[in-house]
Amino acid sequence: MLIFILNAGSSSLKYQLMNHATHRVLASGLCERIGIDGRIIHKANKLKTTTEVELSSHKEAIAKVLELLSSGPQKVVDNIDEDIDAIGHRVVHGGEYFHESVIIDESVLEKLEKLIPLAPLHNPAHILGIKICMELMPGKPNVAVFDTAFHQTMPAYNFMYALPYEDYTEHGVRKYGFHGTSHHYVSDVAEKMLKKDNAKIIVCHLGNGSSICAIKEGKSFDTSMGLTPLEGLMMGTRSGDLDPAVISFLMDKKDMKADEFVDYLNKKSGLLGVSGISSDLREVIAASQNGDERATLAIDIQCSRIKKYICSYAGGMGGVDAICFTAGIGENADLVREKVCQGLEFMGIELDVTKNKNTESHSREINTESSKVKIYVIPTNEEFVISNDTYNLTKA
Repeated sequence: MLIFILNAGSSSLKYQLMNHATHRVLASGLCERIGIDGRIIHKANKLKTTTEVELSSHKEAIAKVLELLSSGPQKVVDNIDEDIDAIGHRVVHGGEYFHESVIIDESVLEKLEKLIPLAPLHNPAHILGIKICMELMPGKPNVAVFDTAFHQTMPAYNFMYALPYEDYTEHGVRKYGFHGTSHHYVSDVAEKMLKKDNAKIIVCHLGNGSSICAIKEGKSFDTSMGLTPLEGLMMGTRSGDLDPAVISFLMDKKDMKADEFVDYLNKKSGLLGVSGISSDLREVIAASQNGDERATLAIDIQCSRIKKYICSYAGGMGGVDAICFTAGIGENADLVREKVCQGLEFMGIELDVTKNKNTESHSREINTESSKVKIYVIPTNEEFVISNDTYNLTKA
């Protein structure tokens, strides 16, 4: 069964074509600068090509991708209509409507439209991608896989804010959490590595966007992102947690409107804002190693916040069996892993420094033999979760 996996953004879209039976990725790529000038980075048949091509709309971008899949030197299918069985869509926000992945119909689309105020930057693009796939590949089942669905198991005392209760009942203001497909996948792998049922696992998904999730008995118990992906950890350009009074204070000082300040917190803060160098941790680490004090401070803030969440979640669950690092930073930045684990020996968390510097790309254990808590590096695979859910919902 061949599944086309789509993640549509406001001016970009990521895609994969996966053979679910073998878990083999036949093709993958990224369409960038849609509506501006256009570029497609495409990988298939051991070839990687970058093509500058006009992409005036998402529809044109998806049509070009389908053309690449079925023709030319990177062809991987003979006929789109006959060979592709289903389409799986990453959808950022499912609100309280969706507790699991669903086959998309008109009622699902209507609910996604209602959720736009909760994810104005993401859900409109996802809806557009879904509608275009329905138009270009009529009759194919489309499945929505939600970033928020995995976190619907959180108890109310972890997802509620200390606001008047009607803000929740009337406006849906609560913690929803994100990166659910990644947290789900990584915790499943960790459970298999632990060979233990009812495990208490903390997953640190660390990339340009970062979140931590406490998983108890296979279910999300708490997570760091909130109503939007802005809450929680310091990220590449996002501030993460801060005193809400900072908002009105700085809006007055900088003469900013609400939407301008939200943009400020989302796009100009985090590693970029503190370091003044970059949102890319690799560049910040390089500057720190060359003596840049602001770069060092940015790294220290990031690691300190990760450590605080780990301690908090271990306390909330009454212990922890494994800590997992995943995503771009989590999988590759041994410095971050070392600084996060340093000082947590009192919790039974003991990092093996030599194992930690190992650059292998497979799932691996990096704790000492005497560590009471396992420490894993587990490469995430969100597309596999999307493919798996799509297959399970659409198989004959």
